[in-house]
Amino acid sequence: MINKDTKIGDLIQEYPEKAEILLAAGMHCLGCPASQAETLEEACDVHGIDVEELVKQLNA
Repeated sequence: MINKDTKIGDLIQEYPEKAEILLAAGMHCLGCPASQAETLEEACDVHGIDVEELVKQLNA
């Protein structure tokens, strides 16, 4: 189960197919070393994305 505290690096490693959803939401920094340690909530704050909506999409 993916939640707002899931780290971007862990998410991409465990569910590489979810990268497409993150890219479509506007997170184009998935390869950035800093993003690997960020949580979904932190990344959403930076990019102005609704974290609850994104988590729903990632878990669908």
